[in-house]
Amino acid sequence: MKALIVIALLGVVTMMSEVFRFKKLLLPLVVVGLLAACGLAIGDWNTAIRYYNDMVYFDNYSLAFTSLIIVLTLLWLIISKGYFVSDSSRAEHATLILFTLCGGVIMTAYSDLSMFFVGLEILSISLYVLASSNKHDLKSNEAGMKYFLMGSFATGFLLFGMALIYGAAASFNLVKIAEYVQTTAAHGQTPMFVYTGVLLMMVGLMFKVSAAPFHFWAPDVYEGAPTLITAFMATVVKTAAFAAFYRLFSTCFGDISGFWAQTLAVISAVTMLTGNILAVSQTSLKRMLAYSSIAHAGYMLMAIVAMNKISGGAIFLYATAYSLGSLGAFACLHAISKYGDESIENLKGFAADNKIWAGFLGVIVLSLAGIPPVAGFFAKYYIFYGVFQSNFTWLVLVAILSSLIGVYYYFRIIITMVQPRSEKATVLPSLTGAHKALLLISALLALGIGIYPAFLQGLLS
Repeated sequence: MKALIVIALLGVVTMMSEVFRFKKLLLPLVVVGLLAACGLAIGDWNTAIRYYNDMVYFDNYSLAFTSLIIVLTLLWLIISKGYFVSDSSRAEHATLILFTLCGGVIMTAYSDLSMFFVGLEILSISLYVLASSNKHDLKSNEAGMKYFLMGSFATGFLLFGMALIYGAAASFNLVKIAEYVQTTAAHGQTPMFVYTGVLLMMVGLMFKVSAAPFHFWAPDVYEGAPTLITAFMATVVKTAAFAAFYRLFSTCFGDISGFWAQTLAVISAVTMLTGNILAVSQTSLKRMLAYSSIAHAGYMLMAIVAMNKISGGAIFLYATAYSLGSLGAFACLHAISKYGDESIENLKGFAADNKIWAGFLGVIVLSLAGIPPVAGFFAKYYIFYGVFQSNFTWLVLVAILSSLIGVYYYFRIIITMVQPRSEKATVLPSLTGAHKALLLISALLALGIGIYPAFLQGLLS
């Protein structure tokens, strides 16, 4: 709770920077504030305190995910200096990022559906603005509008499902909803509109995590939004969304998993195959990473399908490995997007000019592809093992097949960057110190987690 208060106050302070004229200090102030918030979250480990009449519950699960999204935001800030340059929007951008983070923290710690909705809307409304924050770019404006329309549509499904669950359990509290579902399921008297409510909430959450067949907004929004905002959406926001998704279904609906697990398993399989197959044909690195993000959403859905004792730790490990890999990949994308061209072909000659850093990028890509011994491999291993334990063998086979497809386009990145540059190339990828720092940190963390994955996986298992 202390971390949430610090981040919220920090957001208010950044809003006031225009009035008190300390905009040049914004970035250091945000970094120091987030470091303090992360320290406070870690300091609350093993306390498990409920606040505000059990509206939020900061147990180890929420503290772990809170710390993770704060750390990811700090890593994102390494390459985001250019996003906070303009005097006309510097304070607004910083404030929106912090309020998005506030919404994400609430989504990891809610213990009441009304608080979940509050956190979701704080996060979403800030993101609608951030996606369209490049006001001189038509694609950015289009991305913001599409995201707003699709997000609002998904929220309608979510609210309808919440209303049905409330009508049955007479409470928004997760524990009371869980008790109601457990009691009615034990006697075989669960009303049909409870099942309908679960499905509607599932549909709403599918939109939020960009799972097929509700993924159609993601490629266009990811491509149109500013590259740095896309990186933030694909890592911090997706991690918070999955933390909320798993918390809701593991707490409330585990006793009726026989009803929704098969449906979610099919959605997971379709999401993995759709994301990986469509990523193969992409020529834009940014759009490829967008479809890759969809595919990884399918893998994380598998942990929710499994719903066993290792699922919490597995989804935390996977979110960490995927986010670190994505941040590194987006650092490289940001380096070439400065020239206005995001084609994969513009990576040609990258290894010749940046031998060491190309090696770090290779490690990051291998992690995203799930190749041992880096973090992505063990993240997938724990996910697959948990699903196999829950007797969804067919889903593991689909996941392995889709992973093989993913290896193809991930290795395409590695192959392209070791090829000689074309004489007609107009884009010469060059890394700044910030890009190099993020590549180094992401690659080393991916290797470190790969060496000892049990630490992160065991935190929540």
